Amino acid sequence: MNDILPGDGAAPSADGYVRAAAAVATGLPTDYGVDLHVGRHRIAVDEPTSHGGGDSGPTPVGLLISAVASCTAITLRMYAERKSWPLTDIRVHVAYEKGPEGANRITRRIDLIGPLDDAQRARMLEIAERTPVTRAVREGTPIVPAADHHQKTPETKVQP
Repeated sequence: MNDILPGDGAAPSADGYVRAAAAVATGLPTDYGVDLHVGRHRIAVDEPTSHGGGDSGPTPVGLLISAVASCTAITLRMYAERKSWPLTDIRVHVAYEKGPEGANRITRRIDLIGPLDDAQRARMLEIAERTPVTRAVREGTPIVPAADHHQKTPETKVQP
């Protein structure tokens, strides 16, 4: 499966949506491992052995916070380049934390490395609050069944 990005010729659906990215997860026959395909990329996803998995890859929550961290880093790098600001490196630390009474939160620390002035640093931190993945997570992007959603079951062949 390929990611279809805006401008790649993808036609909007009847309700006006255009696919911006796609992923397919296929369960593996052992533990909780999953073979994840995102565009041309293949990623192993699993649970740690302490949760019954084989620890063959990051957890689904690990991928979620990785998306927040990487989107933040990429967006800020792009912004600094567009502005010709002297950002030499960026490091984004993201954690998923469990709190009292079932509360959860994501924390993020951004290290902007380079001779940026205070106004540039402040603007970069404002931009970080509006990255695509940050907004999707914070705003609670709905997860809905696809228009062609249907459950497939493997055909069983009866031997004579």
